[in-house]
Parts: sequence; C-alpha cells; structure tokens
Amino acid sequence: MAQVCVLETTVQLKSCPQKFYNFLKSQSQHIPNKAQSENVHGVEIHKGDWNTPGSIKIWKFSIEGKEEIFKERIEVDEVNKTITYVAGGGNVLELYKNYKAIVKVENQILKLRIEYEKLNDDIPPPKKYQQFIINIVRDLDGNLVKVD
Repeated sequence: MAQVCVLETTVQLKSCPQKFYNFLKSQSQHIPNKAQSENVHGVEIHKGDWNTPGSIKIWKFSIEGKEEIFKERIEVDEVNKTITYVAGGGNVLELYKNYKAIVKVENQILKLRIEYEKLNDDIPPPKKYQQFIINIVRDLDGNLVKVD
C-alpha cells in the first residue's frame, strides 16, 4: 500500500490575515489579476460557483515553463480558517495518485501542507507545486497590503 507523504511550510503574511483568508475562500477567480499573472493564465468554473465549497474549478497555469491544468474541489473549515484544495484532475495526477493542498491562515502566518501519494517511488516530492503556491501567496499578499 502506498504511503501518504507530506510537505509543509509557512509564509509570513504582511496583509490582514482575515482579508487574505476571505480572498482565497471567495475571490480566488481574481488571482490571475493579482498574483503571478505571467504564470496563472486563468480559472473557470467546471461545476458550482465561485463561492460554494465543493464547487469545481479548473486552473490554467505555467510551471517551470510548461503549461498545466489543475482541476480542484475546495473544502472550507470556517472555524479553523482552513481551505483544502483537492485535486480532481489535471497534470498533478499524472504524478500523484492523490494530491491536496491545505492552507491555514493563523495570525500573520499562512501554513501550507501538501499531502500526496506518489504513483511510484521514482516520482519526486511536489516541491515545484509547493514553490508555485508560495510564489502566488507572496504576490497576493503584496497586492493585498497595497489596498489595506
């Protein structure tokens, strides 16, 4: 049986944590205009809407010079200020049987936890996806500071 592996990191936020969390929760469609615009090409609704947990979105982006897609379903935990992005399709599932990114906003810290299961032992950890998310978080944080 394959093992679920974990990558974890934190990012210091300069913007208001509640504003950052709310943006991720209900305004993520604006990320292509706010963060990594040269790498995030767009996002569209596949099922549901922009604000309802369980809705499915399809992201188009470039990572390490390669265009990719990521089909996600989000889960929101309001009490713990946690958003979970569960992969339901896209390039990431060519490498990993399961993949989910969990974002928790706590005080001025964003905690990122990626849980994944490799398709085989030769697959590297998803550090390129981790760094991509970190870059988006930093860009978005910088943009939200400007409007605070």
